[in-house]
Amino acid sequence: MGRFVEGEDRRQSLLLPESLDDYVTEDNPVRVVEAFIDELDLGALGFEGVMPAATGRPAYHPSTLLKIYLYGYLNRIQSSRRLEREAQRNIELIWLTGRLAPDFKTISTFRRENGPGIRAVCAQFIELCRRLNLFTKAIVAIDGSKFKAVNNRDKNFTVAKVAKRLEQVDASIARYLTALDRADQEDSDVAEAKTTRITDKIAGLRRQMRDLKALQQQVQDAPDKQVSLTDPDARSMATSGRGTGVVGYNVQVAVDAEHHLIVTHEVTNVGHDRTQLKPMALKAQAATGCDDLTALADRGYFNGEQVLACEGTGVLPCVPRTDTSSAAQRGFFTRHDFVYDAEQDHYTCPAGQQLTRSRRRPNTKDDLDEYRHLTACFTCPLKSQCTPDKLKRFRRWRHEAVMDKMQARLDRMPDAMAVRRQTVEHPFGTLKSWMGSTHFLTRTLDKVRTEMSLHILAYNLKRMIQIFGVKPLLQAVRA
Repeated sequence: MGRFVEGEDRRQSLLLPESLDDYVTEDNPVRVVEAFIDELDLGALGFEGVMPAATGRPAYHPSTLLKIYLYGYLNRIQSSRRLEREAQRNIELIWLTGRLAPDFKTISTFRRENGPGIRAVCAQFIELCRRLNLFTKAIVAIDGSKFKAVNNRDKNFTVAKVAKRLEQVDASIARYLTALDRADQEDSDVAEAKTTRITDKIAGLRRQMRDLKALQQQVQDAPDKQVSLTDPDARSMATSGRGTGVVGYNVQVAVDAEHHLIVTHEVTNVGHDRTQLKPMALKAQAATGCDDLTALADRGYFNGEQVLACEGTGVLPCVPRTDTSSAAQRGFFTRHDFVYDAEQDHYTCPAGQQLTRSRRRPNTKDDLDEYRHLTACFTCPLKSQCTPDKLKRFRRWRHEAVMDKMQARLDRMPDAMAVRRQTVEHPFGTLKSWMGSTHFLTRTLDKVRTEMSLHILAYNLKRMIQIFGVKPLLQAVRA
């Protein structure tokens, strides 16, 4: 084997064995994991078992199990069984735990019983970033993405799904009954066996029909008319692809535009983003410590009530207006063709006529004012391009000035949506790549939130290592 690099003889005894610390270099990320967790007050963060029991078998310290999980999620190892194997053979994990190798049940129980503490550790890491003055730009991008749950689509039922399934089963029963009649007319051993087999299938379908009818009642009684059998909190949600959907959770994140750190996150089982602007923006404001925070979001977050709720809080939302009108498709003028004068409180139409406020409609849900011109529309040459009605009625929300201010902010930031896209969409792609085809391993909303916090913590830790490097980050953690 000359002229090749050769390994050492496994049977060779060493007079002075190498130290375990020699196998972990000074710039290994595992040293940051150890330093960060060792600096935490786990008791104050809500972890159980920080103080050892006076009797019984000694338990593992929570810091040991937290180190195992953080290392695992940092290296795309989320399963407790895989973590058990890695703790026995992975030299970095052996160094991190001091040769401790808990079994998978101990590892899994720790994550299940310490959800609030794990989520608090994720927030504590953002506090470290805040102390390092990483959020000085005061701009965050907010977005949501659908993550698959353990629940299969066939185990999720809505009113429409149950009705369709009942129709399919009923058609199958009718088809087998027809086949049974044909088999009864035949006189042979084959026909008798066929009759027995078809009868069993019909009995199974009728049992399935009874189960579906019972499930139909459960769906009707559910608050959101939806039932998931494997994970009761998972919900069927539409995705961007036409005709596609996923049974899972809606993960909301707010990402710092300068360093691309996830400053806050939330997991919900609501399939839309329309009510998430204010809660996510306020959580991001608290996490970054910025008195004035610009929050960028896409059209899915456009909600007048949410934008109004941010007024006066220091949060400056920037969300493009969603235009649901079909006026342009029908060849009519759009709302952008009508210019509003705030001082005179009237609109100027494309024909140059002034539409004045006629009356308040306080009983409507949206609290709209109506603007119109009582006479000009009847003789206007542009009426065919304006409205099919007798006269043009233009409605304005009572708090429309708040929306105008937001639009002015967007006009001053022409690249706002490009910044939003390149800031917040990359973390989602990275997280889903780390998590694999089955995104979540745990069930129920509370446990999924804990699992997501571990993913976010690992993502932020890797980002910080990229920004600072291992040795400077170690100094910052221990300072």
